[in-house]
Amino acid sequence: MTAGDGDGWAWCDLGHRHWGVHGAAGLLAVHHDAVDGPRVLMQKRAVWSHHGGTWGLPGGARDSHEDAIDTALRESFEEAALDGTGLRVQGVYLDDHGGWSFETVIAEAAGLLRAIPANAESDDLRWVPAEEITARNLHPGFAATWPVIGLALAPSLVVLDVANIVGARAEHGWWRDRAGAAAKLLAEIGASAADGRWAAPGRTPVLARWFPRLTAVVEGAARDTAPAPGVSVIAAPGSGDDAVVQTVREARPWERVLVVTADRGLRERVTELGAEVTGPRWVLARL
Repeated sequence: MTAGDGDGWAWCDLGHRHWGVHGAAGLLAVHHDAVDGPRVLMQKRAVWSHHGGTWGLPGGARDSHEDAIDTALRESFEEAALDGTGLRVQGVYLDDHGGWSFETVIAEAAGLLRAIPANAESDDLRWVPAEEITARNLHPGFAATWPVIGLALAPSLVVLDVANIVGARAEHGWWRDRAGAAAKLLAEIGASAADGRWAAPGRTPVLARWFPRLTAVVEGAARDTAPAPGVSVIAAPGSGDDAVVQTVREARPWERVLVVTADRGLRERVTELGAEVTGPRWVLARL
C-alpha cells in the first residue's frame, strides 16, 4: 500500500476505460445561501488530461489504502489547494460501473472558499450556481450523474425526540433512570452513525454514506444529558414537543429536516413546517 498505487487505467464491466486502478473519487463542495441558492465548486480540466477542457470536480484515482473521502480531500488539496478547513462531509454518492466505480463526496462549504489551480491538472476553478452547471461543457462522467447528484446537495438535520425513542426502546428500568437511559441512547446513536452507513428513509438519491447533523432534544429528568460524540443536545426548558418544533423552525432554510418520533400530534406539527418524520424503530434497528 503506497501513495500513488491507484494511478493507472482500468476497464469496467461496461467496456469503458477509466482512470484509477482501485476506482476514483471527487469532491463536490457546495455552499448554500438563502438568497443566491447553492453554488458548486467546479474544476476546468487541463487540456492535456483525459476529457481535457471539460468542467467537473476536483478528484482522481483512489489509492489502495484510502476510502473515497480520503481520496476526495487529498485530490482537492492537490488540485485546488483546499485543505479541508470549512468543509463538512454530508454524504457519498456511488456510481458503480461494475468492476470500477466513481464516488462523489458531497461536502458543505462554510463559504465560497478560496480555490486555485494547485497543479497542472486544473486550468480553472469557479463557484458555479447550481442552475447554471448544465450550461457548461461538462466532463461526460459528471454530466451523466449530475441529474441525480444534484438532488443531494441539501444537508440533512435529524432531530431526535429522545423521550419518545427511549420509551419505545422499553429497556427494563429505564423509567427509574431516565437520564442514564438517554445518555446511553445518545452514545449508541453517535457510535452507530459515525461511519455514515445509516440510510436516510425514503430519500432520493440513495447515498452510499450519509452524514446528517444529529440533534437530540431531552426534557424533564433527562434534560442535563451531555452531548455524545456526533450528537448535539438541546435541553427543553419545558415541553419536549415544543422544543422539537422550535428546533425545526430554526433549521437553516436549505436543510432537509427529519424528526424521529412516534408522537402523532408532534408529527403533525413538524410536517406542517416542512419536516419529514419517521418512527423510533428506524433508529433502534440500527443500534
